[in-house]
Amino acid sequence: MLDGRDYFIEQAGPLNLDSVLPGYDDIVMDIGFGTGEATAQMAVDEPQVAILAIDVHTPGIGDLLHRCAHTPLPNVRVMSADALEVLTALQQDSLAGVRTYFPDPWPKARHHKRRLIQQPVLDLMASRVRVAGFWHLATDWAEYADAMQVEFEAHPMWVGGVIARPDWRPTTRYERNGLSQGRQPIDLMYTRVSS
Repeated sequence: MLDGRDYFIEQAGPLNLDSVLPGYDDIVMDIGFGTGEATAQMAVDEPQVAILAIDVHTPGIGDLLHRCAHTPLPNVRVMSADALEVLTALQQDSLAGVRTYFPDPWPKARHHKRRLIQQPVLDLMASRVRVAGFWHLATDWAEYADAMQVEFEAHPMWVGGVIARPDWRPTTRYERNGLSQGRQPIDLMYTRVSS
């Protein structure tokens, strides 16, 4: 049985997902998993899908490693890293999809340049997600959802848009907090197409 340390990956140079998560045809990157509650639930619900969970929030990383060790979740690996650095270290077409639920909206206009959804990131992600792969996002900031759509619509390798909230997506702690304050989640699903 794996303990918490066995689920943690130290990044050092190129990252070969076949060696990190051997035996899985579909590997999904989960960017910014918070406490890991939703990540763990999706791992249980889809044991045939491997999840590479990336975050920089140390308490949340500890929470997810604790969940992995006690459930257990052999299809999960956890990294404390900048997601863009991890993406750069991956091989092309190595991901079946990406999940980014409730990324920092950086609501102030002067901070918009820090947002994840920008053309250079869409370029990088398109090179790492295989054709017909997906990028599923959720936000409870309507302005950010609109901005995401503008960025995706301007990119030739992503098609999609707003979807109804899927029943299978677990509710995150952040989402519950937003709902209690009257913010409604908006889900977006994009498919990677050939150029």
